[in-house]
Amino acid sequence: MPFFSRTPARILVITMRYLGDTLLVTPLLNSLKKAHPDAQIDVLLYENTAAMLAGNPAISNLITTVAKPRWQDHLKIYKQIFRRYDLAVCTQTGDKPTLYSFLAAPLRIGFVPQKTQTGWFKRYLFKRWLEFDTQKTHTVQELLKLCQLLEIPPVYQLTAPQVVNEKFNLTDFVAADDYVVLHPMPQWRYKQWTQEGWAAVADYCQRQNLTVVVSGSSAKAELDYLAHLKLPENSVNLAGKLSLPQLAQVIAKAKLFVGCDTGITHLAAATGVATIALFGPSDPVKWTPWPVDYKSDKPPFVTHGSQHVNNVYMIQGQKDCVPCYLEGCERHRGSYSACLDAISPEQVVQLLEQILFSGK
Repeated sequence: MPFFSRTPARILVITMRYLGDTLLVTPLLNSLKKAHPDAQIDVLLYENTAAMLAGNPAISNLITTVAKPRWQDHLKIYKQIFRRYDLAVCTQTGDKPTLYSFLAAPLRIGFVPQKTQTGWFKRYLFKRWLEFDTQKTHTVQELLKLCQLLEIPPVYQLTAPQVVNEKFNLTDFVAADDYVVLHPMPQWRYKQWTQEGWAAVADYCQRQNLTVVVSGSSAKAELDYLAHLKLPENSVNLAGKLSLPQLAQVIAKAKLFVGCDTGITHLAAATGVATIALFGPSDPVKWTPWPVDYKSDKPPFVTHGSQHVNNVYMIQGQKDCVPCYLEGCERHRGSYSACLDAISPEQVVQLLEQILFSGK
């Protein structure tokens, strides 16, 4: 039996997660737009992640809210979305996203917890639903499973944020023609590599006549961390100086990008640049950056070992416990991760050399 009695004119996609997760929703948005080119597609998300979808041609409107809403914030959202859509697509299993989808549209699809978990009853709030797979499927592929419920073909392409309605000259920030971008500071400490490692990578790049460009946010802890890194004198520190769309343009023109397991590394891969991702506790099957031009329902990476698929090069820390799926060795976000500390600077430099000179 067809899902739609008529083509949906207004669609709401709900994704209330972190920056990297927000970017990984874009293949689903592209799939919806290709299947329903005349539909209005709005996205409900947190205001601090909205920049990741800036300039996305598949999206009509962004509806934003705060990460920890008060009752006034909830009421504002209710007024904006209540029964204004033909279809609501919920990309996660949380209480708030599920409630918002229930209020937004008479037809709803989404993810639900497994029946053995708390909240299994949410399946009764959706017309069609899927149990969320926490380990065996890459996040992009997991989200694209919703296309099966909608009976539309999947589009595997990510869309990086784009600069719109503003002047941006790359040379105002990076004057060099040949440069690499390093992103040393993840959102959480347990995904962080060593300062010695970053210094060695930067030193190698300088010796290859490549300008080192460092990216980061304006958070004080991040700025302090970057200030204490031993970088070449001619390095360009862009931390806190660019919007996400501007940063995407800077990364796209780089020779390559090196980053940890964090949202900006996902962004780098989406631009098409050669991307080195340093992985420790996280499972590569689920969370590696999505390679450009990868189109398959089979995950691009396996659980163990350093790997290369298209423009993404993943270096995995080698310990018997990797990946542990936990928040570092001390089991909290401020913890160190011995597997990341075990990645040697020589290992990363050797891969850099391979990428830079493989075509010469």
